[in-house]
Formats: sequence, structure tokens, C-alpha cells
Amino acid sequence: MAELKGKHVLAITVGSFAVIIAVNLTLAFKAVSTFPGLEVKNSYVAGQGFNARKAAQEALGWTLAPKYSDGRVELAFTDRDGLPVRVDDLQVLIGRTTEAANDVWPEFVLAGDVYFARVDLARGKWMVKVTARAPDGTLFEQRSELFVQG
Repeated sequence: MAELKGKHVLAITVGSFAVIIAVNLTLAFKAVSTFPGLEVKNSYVAGQGFNARKAAQEALGWTLAPKYSDGRVELAFTDRDGLPVRVDDLQVLIGRTTEAANDVWPEFVLAGDVYFARVDLARGKWMVKVTARAPDGTLFEQRSELFVQG
């Protein structure tokens, strides 16, 4: 067996740190390139009217129940009494919470009391970010989780 000398220990130490630094750089690059981390351009300005928008949305009394089955996403809006609600200017972002690569903005169509869109979603956890307006112009925003089985 060969003798362990100082140059061998130095090579082992330098090699170990090189691997650690390479892994950290790779993970940092992947984190920045797959998810921008930006919700709004200026959080201070966006927060100025938050309480007023929140109170107006709560006054609507709406709830939203997203569902997914067989390549079809359904959104059911209901009021305080559980009655269906029609919305204006419906915009929906469906994507993963950790990366923007799979984000889609499907077009939803009203069928009866439910809005639906055809979207093929892979198994796992998805985010559904909904923006809509009440007939009186009140903004409704909600982010929900959607779990796709199988």
C-alpha cells in the first residue's frame, strides 16, 4: 500500500471542495433559470391597495373549487349561498409552484354552471392562479392547489 503524503491530502481536499463548489453553482443556476421568483415588479406599490382589494373580494363572498379529471380542468365559482356565479374577464394560469417551464394559460369556456378547459397535466401538484371580475367590476383573485392523480 502506498504511503499517504501531504500532496495526496492536498489533492483530496482540493478535489472535495471543487466538487462541492461545482454542485452549488449547478443548483444555483438551475434555481434561477427555472423559476424567476418574481410575483410583482414592485411589491411596495402592489401592497398599497391590498386591504381595499381584499375587503372588496371578501364582500363578494365567492368560493372557487378547481377540479381535474381526464384532461379537463373545471372551475366552479359559487356565492355565499352556494349558487353558481358567472364571471367576466377570466384569466387562469396553471403551472408548477417551483418552475415556470410548464406554465399554461388555457382558454376556459362556460358549460352550464362550470368553466372548463382541456389541459393535459402530468401527475403531481399544480398551482391554479385565477383572476376574474364580478359583473360590477370587483376583482377576484385566488391561488389554489390542484393534485393530479395517476
